[in-house]
Amino acid sequence: MLFHSSVRKELARSFGATLVVLVTIVMTMTLIRTLSQASRGSVNPQEVMMVMGYTVLGYLAPVLTLSLFTSIVATLSRMYRDSEMAIWFSAGRGLSAFLSPLFQFAWPVLLVVAVLALGIWPWANQQTQELRERYGRRGDLERVAPGQFQESASGRRVFFLDKDTPDNKSGRNIFISTIEKGKETVTSARAGRIVARGDDPFLVLSNGQRLESSLTGQGMRISEFEEHGARVGAGVLGGPDDLPAKTRSTLTLLTELSPVNRAELAWRIGLALAALNFVILAITVSSVNPRVGRSGNLVFALFAFVVYYNLLNLGQSWIGSGRTSFAGFLLALHGGVFLAGLLWLAKQHNNWTLRAMLRRGRAA
Repeated sequence: MLFHSSVRKELARSFGATLVVLVTIVMTMTLIRTLSQASRGSVNPQEVMMVMGYTVLGYLAPVLTLSLFTSIVATLSRMYRDSEMAIWFSAGRGLSAFLSPLFQFAWPVLLVVAVLALGIWPWANQQTQELRERYGRRGDLERVAPGQFQESASGRRVFFLDKDTPDNKSGRNIFISTIEKGKETVTSARAGRIVARGDDPFLVLSNGQRLESSLTGQGMRISEFEEHGARVGAGVLGGPDDLPAKTRSTLTLLTELSPVNRAELAWRIGLALAALNFVILAITVSSVNPRVGRSGNLVFALFAFVVYYNLLNLGQSWIGSGRTSFAGFLLALHGGVFLAGLLWLAKQHNNWTLRAMLRRGRAA
């Protein structure tokens, strides 16, 4: 049918262009943030692209929703501006007739958004969390860099060395500061090397001195040594119970219905329901006067998306704190927006006005 095909073709072009622009913006912002985290030592510099990829993949669901919403508003606003909408209206096509071609175009996008929100979002967060934890809890020896003070994974030890060898097995002018069991120990040595004893690596220092002082100020002891060994192992990754809710699978959230899991589940389901509601809202907010520019509609669409998205986050916080129920929030927010969108669409389709309703009331 000419009506359906013309609408879907223009929607496809607008959706593709909008998606490319939004993905480029999100990738740029994510890259800047990931590079900042890598400079602070939170992310491995060699894994910046992997962390950025997982992050962009996790946020692809709201990006697709915004692209779909913006493309529908832009397409219908253009049809109003070029008087194409008047032609379709004179041909007997009301505003509600656009629901069929819009949903025929949007249902694959809605399905992808649901899959991304329920399945890909927790998987991408889990991969990102594992990369950060693996780098954050790496061994103390892997943290050491020549000419830089480096803190251990536990935060109780600080390393410094002046120079190292190409094989990273030995170094010169080594400084180690340790706080443990109410004592602060400062160890300095002219040279050091890594020795493997079993499965544990040891740092063997040569020609140095050791200064031990009590944190309570009870005394101080200075000793010199020709050779001193210290165990420097790697940290252990946390268990599944230590992972945040956003990294848990949807099936896990359904089987363990704690307040935090309910809040995360409401946010994921809300992304899919919001995408459905945005298709209806896009038809209502795209109405524009042909003599006026359509930029106002796009600004309003962006504002509506930001408000809706913030309400999702607010509801997640309320459910997690027990201020509202899971079903009550979904019904109030998404059900309310759905009914409001249908009523607004019916008003524009039937050209309802307050003055006409008052006249009908008086006549009755």
